[in-house]
Amino acid sequence: MIGLMTAVTCILGPLSLPLPFSPVPITLTNFAVFLSIYILGMKYGTISLLIYLALGTIGLPVFSSFSGGLGKLAGPTGGYLFGFIFLALIHGFFMLRFHKKTFASIIGMTLGMIACYLFGTIWLALHMSLTFKAALMIGVIPYLPGDAVKIALAAIIGPKLSSAIQKTQK
Repeated sequence: MIGLMTAVTCILGPLSLPLPFSPVPITLTNFAVFLSIYILGMKYGTISLLIYLALGTIGLPVFSSFSGGLGKLAGPTGGYLFGFIFLALIHGFFMLRFHKKTFASIIGMTLGMIACYLFGTIWLALHMSLTFKAALMIGVIPYLPGDAVKIALAAIIGPKLSSAIQKTQK
């Protein structure tokens, strides 16, 4: 299952919508991380994400816009890629601690995204010599509505997908 969720992330990750005012594209990577945590839990979901990041680092085109390589991780949006690790751990912790309760999962995804945003925004600001506020305006604010939709969809789809997969494994 780790390989399957890594593959899902590798498929969804490159699908991106660039925004003309920001180096940060809209992607489905965080949605894939949400689903991975629902299906695999914190430990294996995070391992799946780390494999995805390793595949991208060695050059496979699994990052936004079908890009890959160490340069992508070291570039202005690399902080968001690393931030996905915090997202996975925080969401996974809430899933584990509160026994996959929907409200707790939504809180975990939201707090995980805040951690991801924070790490990515600091990285973006340092990389592009921006103030934190300027980096926030181009690296977070435009993405809030879409990420809220992804959280809502994951809260609906994640438990159903997890349940269906568990039934097939019995």
